[in-house]
Order: sequence, then C-alpha cells, then structure tokens
Amino acid sequence: MTGSKTTKRKTAPKNLVIVESPAKAKTIGKYLGRNYKVLASKGHVRDLPKSRMGIDFENDYQPTYISIRGKGETIKELKKAAKKAQQVYLAADPDREGEAIAWHVAHLLDLNLEDQNRVVFNEITKEAVKGAFKTPRSVDMNLVDAQQARRILDRLVGYSISPILWQKVKKGLSAGRVQSVALKLVIEREQKIKEFKPEEYWTLLAHFQATTVRSKFAANFYGLKQKKTPLHSQAEVQKVLQQINRQEKFTVTKVTRKERKRYPAGPFTTSSLQQEANRKLNFKTRKTMMLAQQLYEGINLGGRQGSVGFITYMRTDSTRISHGAHQEAQDFLKTNYGSEYTAPRARQVKNPEGAQDAHEAIRPTSILRTPESVQKLLTRDQYRLYNLIWTRFMASEMAPAVLDTMGVRLEQGEVQFRASGSKIKFPGFLKLMPPDSKTKDNLLPDLEEGQEVKLLDTNPEQHFTQPPARFTEAALVKSLEENGVGRPSTYAPTIDTIQRRYYVKLNGKSFEPTELGTIVDHLIEEYFPDIIDIDFTAHLETELDEIEVGKQKWTTVVDEYYQPFSKELEAADSQIEKLQIKDEPAGIDCEVCGAPMVIKLGRYGKFYACSRFPDCHYTQAIMKEIGVQCPKCSQGQVIERKSKKNRLFYGCSRYPDCDFVDWNKPVGRNCPKCQHYLVDKKVKGGRQVICPNGDYEEEIQK
Repeated sequence: MTGSKTTKRKTAPKNLVIVESPAKAKTIGKYLGRNYKVLASKGHVRDLPKSRMGIDFENDYQPTYISIRGKGETIKELKKAAKKAQQVYLAADPDREGEAIAWHVAHLLDLNLEDQNRVVFNEITKEAVKGAFKTPRSVDMNLVDAQQARRILDRLVGYSISPILWQKVKKGLSAGRVQSVALKLVIEREQKIKEFKPEEYWTLLAHFQATTVRSKFAANFYGLKQKKTPLHSQAEVQKVLQQINRQEKFTVTKVTRKERKRYPAGPFTTSSLQQEANRKLNFKTRKTMMLAQQLYEGINLGGRQGSVGFITYMRTDSTRISHGAHQEAQDFLKTNYGSEYTAPRARQVKNPEGAQDAHEAIRPTSILRTPESVQKLLTRDQYRLYNLIWTRFMASEMAPAVLDTMGVRLEQGEVQFRASGSKIKFPGFLKLMPPDSKTKDNLLPDLEEGQEVKLLDTNPEQHFTQPPARFTEAALVKSLEENGVGRPSTYAPTIDTIQRRYYVKLNGKSFEPTELGTIVDHLIEEYFPDIIDIDFTAHLETELDEIEVGKQKWTTVVDEYYQPFSKELEAADSQIEKLQIKDEPAGIDCEVCGAPMVIKLGRYGKFYACSRFPDCHYTQAIMKEIGVQCPKCSQGQVIERKSKKNRLFYGCSRYPDCDFVDWNKPVGRNCPKCQHYLVDKKVKGGRQVICPNGDYEEEIQK
C-alpha cells in the first residue's frame, strides 16, 4: 500500500460577525481569531424605496423597506454565511444609524431580535473588541425607533415639498428639515450684511515712558471724569487731546496685579472636530468625517500588530473620558513633561444640553501612538487630523497655564488711559499647544501707584464698525449646534446638499446664498414656516432624543409633526404660482449662429447660452472683469476665475493666448521702484497693496 498525504480539513468558523465596512471587518477579524468570520454589510442593506414615498399613512406611518439596489450579492453572501454559523453577531457602529443597520440585517437574516447578539465598542482595539464580545445585548429598539422617526420625517418633508419645487420653480430642487434651516441661516446672515450701516469710531493710543526705569509702554484712552468715554468722531478726539497738557506728566493712580489661570479646551466632539479641522486644516466637514472614519476603523501597523483603530468613535457629542484613558494620559505626561504638567484631578466637563453621552469624546486609542511615531504609516491628511486629535486630547489632560497679569490706570486731570499686560508664569498645557498672539508675553514696566510717567506721543485712529462675517463651514456647524438643529453626524451631508443644489456657493471660505437658494427659502418660509423655524426644529431633535431613551413613541412624534404639515402642503400646492426664472439678455451674439445670447441660471450658477436653444447648444462662461488691463499682454482684461477647488484667482480674458494668472488681485498700477504690477493682498488686520517682486508696500486699506 502506497503512502498517501493527509490534508487537514478547514473547520468552518462557528461565529459570524457583521459590521458595516470592509476596513472595519479586516481590523477586528484579526482580533477575534479563527472561530469568527467577519463580513461587511457595506452600509445599509434596506431602506425606503426611491421611486415612491414608502410610508403607510393609514397604518401609523409604517415604513415599507426594500433591499437597496446593488446590494444583492452582499445580502446573498451574508445569508449564506449566516446559515453555516452557530451564532451571528451584529457589530455595526455604536449609534442610532448603526443600531438601525443591525436591525435591518437581523430582519434579512431572520434573526430573533431578542437574542443577545448585538455587540458595540467605542474603539477598535484588541482589548475593546474582545471585551465587547463578552457582554453582547439584544438590539435596542429605542435607538432603532429614533433613527426610523428621523428617516421617516425626512422622507415626509423631502418627498412632499420637492415635487412642488420641481413643478413651481425648476427640476432637480429639494427641501429637507435640516438643510432648509441651514439655508435660512446663510440667507439671514446675508440680509444682515446688506442692511448693515457702518458707524464711525476712533481709538486713541498713547505711548508713555516710565522715567525711573527708562521703559516705554503703550496705553489706550479710557475716558473722562472716571467714566468710560467712547470716541465717535475726530472732533471728539480733538477735545480729548486739547485737555492733555503735554508738558505735564501722567500719574499712575492704580496698579492691579493678579494671577490668572487659563484652562485648556476639552477633548473633541464631532462638532468641535469639524470646526477646528475647518479652521486650522481647511478641511471640509465631509473630508474631516471621511478621514476620522479611516482612523477609527483601522490603520495597518505592519507585522504581528496588523490593523488597529487610532481613535475612538468619531460621532459623539459627549466630552466624557474613561478612567483608563485619563490614567494613561497622566502617566505619559509625568514621564515626558513632569508631574507639574498633569491635571490635578480629572476634568469634570459638563456636556451641552441634549448631548448624547453614549460614547466618550474623540480621543486616541493609545497615547503612546504619538503623531511623530506613526506619521510614516498615515497619509498626509490622516496625519494632520490625527495630530489635531492627539494634541487636543493631551492638552485637555494637562495643568492650566498660569499668567501674571498687570493692569495700570494713568491720569492727568480728567483724562484717563489704561494699559494691561501679562506674562506666562507657568505654561501648563501651552507647553504642548504653543500660545497664540493673545497669550504671548505682553509686558509692562514694573510700575507703582503714585509714580509719574512721561507722555511721548498720541496716535488717534479712525475705524468703522464691520458687518457680521459670512458663514464659513466651521461657523455654520457651530451655529447649527448652538441652535440645537440636527446632530453632528448630519452636518456634513447637510452642508454638502445645499452646495450641490446650488442654494449656496463658496466665495473663498465663506458661503453666499444664490438667487436660486433665495427663491427656495422664500417659498418654504411663506408656505412651510415650521420647517425653517429654528425652535421648532430644535424641539423635534429633543423629541427624537426622548424616543431614544423610551420616553416617547416614534409614531406619536411623527404624527404630531405631520398633521399640521399636511395642511400646509395642501395650501401650498393650490396657492403657489409657477415661477418663471426669466433669461436675461446678455447683450452679445452667439458665435455659432449669430442669434442673441441670454443669461441662464443653471445648477452651477449663471452662464451665457444661445437664445435658439435647443436648436443651438452654444454656451459660454460669464467672465467678471475687474477693470484692470492685463499686465502681461496689455490687450486682454483681468477677470475673476475659479480653480478646481473653488479658490478665486485672476487671469487674462485672452487665455489661452495669454497665460497671465495671479492669486492676488492686480490694482492697475505699477511699483514705483521696479515697475512690476502691484496687487491687493489680504494680510493680518485688513488688506495691503504690495509689489510681489520686491519690498514695496502701501498702507493697509481700512
């Protein structure tokens, strides 16, 4: 009998684990071992149908869910694996959306909803994942119902108002609960800017010299006769100057010395991360959440370590930190900075009203993975975001900075000036997060009460009050959060939607409403006032939170919202007249057929089009001239243009025959030193005319 090879038969895994994403599946699969098979649902597997409302109004708003188109193979794979497994675990993300995904998967696989098969973890590390599988629970139907209520309400609003907008305004428009409020905020801010009337005011800065220590310092005019006196005109400034005797000295009448503590900001929530990433890294909210998802789901460390999650779950509005994370941070700080830099006790940060405290704040899963140690493992943008998260969390665990502050009051007759200064006595968390210009040392001489100082000069300066700034992404996220509209996880898709619909456009980093956005907002405000009522929308978010904790039935909340809304729908459908967005004459002729051109409003703004459309399809972009001749060819005009990333720059109207471009706006004059063209450049404190080719500059334009 000849020898034969015996082959080991692979035993099928006893347990099936279902998560949302392939990246997450790959990471946790390495932690669980061969008895577990981990598959990804790749997001939701069931949803409301796209072609119809999908809500049964006669049966308590029960939704009709169908398998999502394109998910057939994924569902087939999940069902096949579930039949072979002894136990199926649902390990979607630990929030309402994740709970709903788990619930939908359970329905498709015909699982018992009372089974203890739901596993949640706040961070994807070996310890957290294995610990979670020791304490599974059943699917939380309160969380599912909260998600269902939001989904159904959004469907009711979107699928009811959008057809009216298509019929009365133009095809492709949409309306939604949160996006309508976001649009309203942008439009209201623009209205305030238009209505703003600047008011003149003056400041009076004086320079003094302390004669005993030969030290110079500056102080600002405070007031007359011990009262704060605003300066509204040059005449008022002159009255003050006339009361000052330049031959006499000022007396130091009061010196206040205090020790002040400056505390670090708390660790990131979803909203504060979106805001800070937008401000410091220029990331859009969608990009921030995409990168945070990657850091949460796992980065490959190589070798035996494999993939590991770098940060805790990134959809949270809690500022709570676990005891273990706090202790790890304190140990790291003692070793690397010294015990004096550690927080004396765990910081008690009060969560905002209505915040969900199911998860911790966003923090690194391991403090030992410093940004520098993992930089080579991350993409440039992943590293920048991780560095932001790591630094913010570590700073929040450090001692406060201690500042020595000094305030001085100077008087001569009825005239009073005041000066303040500060010195960093102990840097605390500023050791890790270097201070900004407001916190850097601003020293005053060591003055004493009764001491006399010499007035060197005065510098009166005219100013005008400025209108409120337009919303940046960070500012819009902050405003939505402060007003209790939506939840942090909804901000990125909301902001993306109002841009894709061309309701708002970005001018630099700031949002401007478009003509189309203004029309849509006006219609919704007139016929559906509750939709864009901030208090009403915020109250609805509170009710969704109450559903989540079992205090409200989701069908009751939906019904209370829909009943008045349905009456508004009936009125709107009969009362709104069809709007004609008329084409404006362009004043030029078509280069193809010679017919007059018109200005049309399209998805991405206004453009020139032939009036004979559809017989003639010729179109042309609208060029905005700035009234300056091209400094390179002297034939074309300088026009405003937009880069692929929507950044404004300036180029020649004769492009591609002339390739002149500049990020800064040419002013139409040449440098008196080298004859290079001058540009208007944004600088700290305003704008400045400079020569890009040399050191010539003109005074900042006020």
